[in-house]
Amino acid sequence: MKKNSIKIVCTFVILASLAIPTSAMIQPKKHVSLSMPLMEDFDPLVDNITVTVTIKEIRALKTIDLLSDPDFYVKVRINDKEFISDVWENMKYVENPDFSVSSEVPKDNEFVNISIALWDKNNKIDRLCDISPDEGNLTQARTAELTYSIATGIWWGDDYLGDPSGLGRLNGCDDNSIYQQDRDCELLFTITQNDFDGDGIPYWLETNIYNTSPLIDNRGEDADQDGIPIEWEYTFGLTYFEWGHDAGYYMIYDPFTWENHTGIDDDNDGLNNIEEYKTWQWGSDPFRQDIFLEIDQMQKQPGNNETTVPLESYELIRDSHAKHNVVWHIDDGRLGGGEIVPYKADLQENDYTQFYWKYFMHQDANNWRRGIFHWGFIGYNATQITGFTFPSRIGQLTAIDCFYLPALFLNSQVKIIPLISSLVRNTFNSEKQRALIYAGVIMHETGHSLGLDCPGSDCHDGLWPWQANYWRYGHYKSVMNYRYVYSDLVDYSDGSRGKNDWNDWATMDLTNINPRPHW
Repeated sequence: MKKNSIKIVCTFVILASLAIPTSAMIQPKKHVSLSMPLMEDFDPLVDNITVTVTIKEIRALKTIDLLSDPDFYVKVRINDKEFISDVWENMKYVENPDFSVSSEVPKDNEFVNISIALWDKNNKIDRLCDISPDEGNLTQARTAELTYSIATGIWWGDDYLGDPSGLGRLNGCDDNSIYQQDRDCELLFTITQNDFDGDGIPYWLETNIYNTSPLIDNRGEDADQDGIPIEWEYTFGLTYFEWGHDAGYYMIYDPFTWENHTGIDDDNDGLNNIEEYKTWQWGSDPFRQDIFLEIDQMQKQPGNNETTVPLESYELIRDSHAKHNVVWHIDDGRLGGGEIVPYKADLQENDYTQFYWKYFMHQDANNWRRGIFHWGFIGYNATQITGFTFPSRIGQLTAIDCFYLPALFLNSQVKIIPLISSLVRNTFNSEKQRALIYAGVIMHETGHSLGLDCPGSDCHDGLWPWQANYWRYGHYKSVMNYRYVYSDLVDYSDGSRGKNDWNDWATMDLTNINPRPHW
């Protein structure tokens, strides 16, 4: 367990204009400095302070067991008290773990030591999965070791505001093991404590920094009238820098000073802070990149079977992005979008524009989703034999944010040459093949809207071994390369394979979605 060497008596709240190191990704905005006095009771309004750790989601990013999906369970330690969850058997993705543990902590000690460990249950020896940067001893290098402050309600250590994976999100690939079998997993969590008014802002912070009433729930208040309420500016506005002579608390956003949040995009993902706030309910983080996609789908052709996008396709895409700390969000109806478009046999060019206006924009030129969500439209006609990316135009602004896919064509790819298809995709399961095909093509078309158009992308004469460019761009292992788009590879390339390979992950431009004036 990491120990914080700073004693309560000499802990300083430093709200300074000094730059936080680049590893934190964030810059302080204030000049004010305050000191924290010796406290016998950090919250006199409650009888006991209870700290709660809630596990929100668990995902295996790599193969954990060769013959089955993992049997996950979690160990959480709060100070010296350990809690162990039940086992989630044979589950690669645990989306609703329903595991929350609480422990009473001393009211006169600001710091609480917390650790989170993810295990895979086995018949003989349980195996520790990796959810942490490579720090500490062999056990700590895989677990999350955190320090939590009951004075401010924030934490730091192996997870902190501004780290690459995002606040409350742990990623085992953060030790640069993306392409190694290291039992890497993703785990989402939160840490909270009880407070009298139930607004989640601790008593000490309310009475000593914010000067708000600890008797009143302040959620929803926007004292500085900058368009973002206090709870968001608190969550993403206060951090702690752990090492060096500048160790202490830093304020990034001040809930009581107006800031132009429409012009702030700290993680360069095309979403300003107002948009990050609007998508906060779905897990966006202003210091970690997020991609949002809405998929609308045409009704099935009369007489044909329904051919919806396999849910596994979304999981495959999310996994590939998660390893690089880009969190991918899908709305195909589960978040309130995902419209069903009436069937039409022969689509014309203006149909796509009309569908975008009616089913994505909902005939509202100021629809807030534009510039946040990419839009994918799944049609059923077989006349369009391939998918394509196209721009949206509303008024004088255009954005490269749309793509079209033909469902019948994509489904036909499973059965063209059954044996070869099965070998290329490394599975004889037709539903698994469909999931891989949809995942690869959705990621391919979205990649175009992110500006991925390097040599080897969309190379029509590189599909088969007898074509010259098949070998020329063989090292470019990316869904942008037609050689791999229908294979079992659901990934962009990282440019590490030599000649004619390119780093898609480093060059993709998430701001490409922003509407701009068109000619």
